Amino acid sequence: MQKTLMIFLILAAFCSGCVNDTNQKVETDWSKPEQFLENGQLLALSTWVDSAQHAVPMYSELWMKLDSFRQIANRVQLEFSLDEGAVREQLNARIDDDYTQEELEGWEHNGKLEYKVINGEKRYFKRAASNLALLLNKGDGLIDAALDSFCLVHTNEVIRAIDTANTFLAEPQVFEVQFDVRLQADVVPAGEMVRCWLPFPKTSHGRQRDVELVSVYEPSYLLADDSCVHGSIYMEKPAIAGKETVFSVAYNFQSYAEYYDMGKLQVLPYDTSTTLYKQYTAQQAPHIVFSKEMMQLSDSICGNEVRPHEVVKRLYYWIDENIPWAGALEYAIMPDIPRYVLNNRKGDCGMQTLLFMAMVRYKGIPVKWQSGWMLHPDAINLHDWCEVYYQGVGWVPLDMSFSLQKSDDERIKEFYISGIDAYRLIINDDIGADFHPIKRFMRSEPWDFQRGELEWSGGNIYFNQWTYELTLL
Repeated sequence: MQKTLMIFLILAAFCSGCVNDTNQKVETDWSKPEQFLENGQLLALSTWVDSAQHAVPMYSELWMKLDSFRQIANRVQLEFSLDEGAVREQLNARIDDDYTQEELEGWEHNGKLEYKVINGEKRYFKRAASNLALLLNKGDGLIDAALDSFCLVHTNEVIRAIDTANTFLAEPQVFEVQFDVRLQADVVPAGEMVRCWLPFPKTSHGRQRDVELVSVYEPSYLLADDSCVHGSIYMEKPAIAGKETVFSVAYNFQSYAEYYDMGKLQVLPYDTSTTLYKQYTAQQAPHIVFSKEMMQLSDSICGNEVRPHEVVKRLYYWIDENIPWAGALEYAIMPDIPRYVLNNRKGDCGMQTLLFMAMVRYKGIPVKWQSGWMLHPDAINLHDWCEVYYQGVGWVPLDMSFSLQKSDDERIKEFYISGIDAYRLIINDDIGADFHPIKRFMRSEPWDFQRGELEWSGGNIYFNQWTYELTLL
């Protein structure tokens, strides 16, 4: 297993030598929680946090940072929830029951069957068996046969429409969405206020238009300004004993496909003095970091190629061929996602995208995160992708996880390197930004925002205590 703690250093860095509200300096050895988490000593970590928190005022900044260690430890246990008997039962059902002990140990050794030793016991990732089936080509990943066929037809239509109209946008689709969150009864004491942020469409993007709020479950709400990174609508209501706490919103919007035939466009040299260039070619810790391994790999893939779109294509092809899609650990417990992807040779859509972004930024090409939902027929899901900036062209969408399509027509095959289909809901234009209004406690997903977020005065409310659902009306 890789080291797991750089993110926690970032969460707690400012706490070294923090002063509490009584001006008494609190000395804390931050190497201890790192070691406890790295070694899976979560009971010892909990004891350490309890001791350290007693020395500081409740809900002070230092107390909150200490609490983040406890939250992450709890999330690790939720992710690695299977014992050996349970994972063997799943393997028998998903693969077959004639694998050998040697094969099992080999899968564990190379990271295909993911586990972690927690409090002295081997515990397996809750999706370890399904991921192994994917990696052994015994199951469908993000793109199944039906979605693959649908996208082939749709992207062909998009290219023809764009060729005919001499534009970059085509094939608009109209969606009416209802998004619901249901908090389990009695998670929050009766009468306590539950604060909720639900995802809401970005309103200023060129291919997402005519956003209309249709209905809101609560009479009082707050829409984040579109200048915020995360599109959200905020509501709050008191918990009622014995009853679920429900939040709901409905909205309409129109989504366009977008495609650029880069072979027909003139890409100019970058103006490296601009704010845009500097921002979107910069490192963005903890998940966009120019590690030695990543830099060496990027250089070996690109060779002497410096033309931006050709560099992008080479990196896209390499990830598509070498990093298969697999179900992901929660990002909150992952310190450096591109490093994890390279070490384990797998990743979900956001993990593949972050690796691509780190490589592309290292090569001096601006790229920014984008995410929300994919709304294809019978394939509604959370999804992450990105946009690459080409001087003289502008921002061009790219979807790393929708892959090279099975077509002899190169434009259709490479559609998702410089295009995106019309079945998208854009919620986020970056990662890890503040909400509006600001969330007090550590988020359930600190970087992306697609499922919603909940908290109350006693702390964050994690994903295992509520459900979310996006419905197309």
